[in-house]
Amino acid sequence: MLHHAPLITTIAVGLVAAFALGLLAQRIRLSPIVGYLAAGLLIGPYTPGYVGDVDLATQLSEIGVILLMFGVGLHFSFKELLAVRRVAVPGAILQMIAATALGTGLGLWMGWGLASAMLFGLALSVASTVVMLRALEERQMLDTRAGHIAVGWLIVEDLAMVIALVVVPVLAGGDGDLTAGHLAGELALTVARVGGFVALMWFVGRRVIPWTLARVADTGSRELFTLGVLAIGLGVAVGAAWLFEVSFALGAFFAGMILRESDLAHRAAEDSLPLRDAFAVLFFVAVGMLVDPGIVLRQPLGLLATVAIIVGGKAAVAFVLVRALRYSRSMALVIGASLAQIGEFSFILVTLGADLEILHQDAQDLVLAGAILSIIVNPLLFAWVVRVTSRRAAPTAVEDDAPFATVATDHVIVVGYGRVGGRAARRLWEAGVPTVVIDDDETRVARIRALGHEAVLGNAVREKVLRAAGIVAARAVLVGVPDPLNAGAVVSAARELSPEVDIVARGHGKRDVAYLEEQGASRVLVGVHEVADLMVERAGGPANDPEGSR
Repeated sequence: MLHHAPLITTIAVGLVAAFALGLLAQRIRLSPIVGYLAAGLLIGPYTPGYVGDVDLATQLSEIGVILLMFGVGLHFSFKELLAVRRVAVPGAILQMIAATALGTGLGLWMGWGLASAMLFGLALSVASTVVMLRALEERQMLDTRAGHIAVGWLIVEDLAMVIALVVVPVLAGGDGDLTAGHLAGELALTVARVGGFVALMWFVGRRVIPWTLARVADTGSRELFTLGVLAIGLGVAVGAAWLFEVSFALGAFFAGMILRESDLAHRAAEDSLPLRDAFAVLFFVAVGMLVDPGIVLRQPLGLLATVAIIVGGKAAVAFVLVRALRYSRSMALVIGASLAQIGEFSFILVTLGADLEILHQDAQDLVLAGAILSIIVNPLLFAWVVRVTSRRAAPTAVEDDAPFATVATDHVIVVGYGRVGGRAARRLWEAGVPTVVIDDDETRVARIRALGHEAVLGNAVREKVLRAAGIVAARAVLVGVPDPLNAGAVVSAARELSPEVDIVARGHGKRDVAYLEEQGASRVLVGVHEVADLMVERAGGPANDPEGSR
């Protein structure tokens, strides 16, 4: 009976095994990802017992990549993406070149041909979307400056892989007839396709997608709204791949960025979160199913060298590049740790190489085994980075063994030192009100401290950061973060730690007001409403509109 329903069976067995082994891994103080990977190995073709459908599992995991990148796009804007281009673009390109060179050298040392060795090196150079984003989200780093750079770096790698997936078959099928003109033509066509997709999303998508979702929300049907969110994320991803030959992940990311401009972005992110988590688990299960454990015995030195390049080589190159661009040591460590693994694009490359008969079989097995080992090691590397950065932080920064970094009481906490938060903090200091600022930008924090004021470096979503700012003893929290999704997470975390504190946040419309109040805000201010109320008050009218900000 089971063979008549391979899709249902693969999902059911994969999730049950992942749940059991993930729970076991958590109990013995390992990352649940280790359990998910072990579940895939258990139901894979290289171990006895039930064997899941590898092709189906791989396709299901691709849905997880799409939904995850769609969710990241909901937190990102074009402005934020452009803001990190100066480090993400050169950093990603140089890091990929260095990692490819290291992998090529290893392949040649193992006796493979040049084409096989280069493709092997290229597969080692690109990080996994799922692993990076899960690691950043678990540590509340996704919305920090380092997180933005890491995501921008990832997007550049995805674009490079889009080009690679076009160029590799052309090079492999050249047979002496390949000319520079033909290769240049293929590259130009790829760039034109990507540019056409971006232009379509910018000029058409940013008008159509938010408008469509708003009309669906007006129906009042929750299931239709959730279906609309999934249809947009998956539809744009598949459409981008079909029409423009852009990767699923890249298409979904741009769909999320476009939808972010809608007032419904926070609701879309919440509704898609359970599915994102479930399919992300299936991604790790699919990875485990692909690995042949026999490679450990056949090529032990090759496997160690592969893992060393992925974890050590890539992280070291990224660290040096970020430091060379004059970013802080802690930011360089976070970005290096984020990139110290490989995943979905690596699997696509080795599959392509196998289909074109240019990749050595051991190279494919080493990439897959290296991926699973790097995914296991990555949380340990992140834990080490957190310890190192905490030890070396300034006394007023967040330390693991110091729950408070401020001695202030009955003070105001200002989250975000941008235009709104900065103005609020300066007015409070001028009035002599004890004020502590939380910001994730090291330059801003250093500038505040140089002026003699208290500031905590970190993401205000984290409990330790809020405690370092003295949340329990604070009289009020002013959330100046402009993105309602991030602001809502901060409000929720602050309310949980201090049920009585007065929390004031900012929004952009009535939907933001409802969402932020639902998360625990005492009052939500909407800029246009506040300006209108002041104008009316100035003219001698009523002080405020009861249906405006609350």
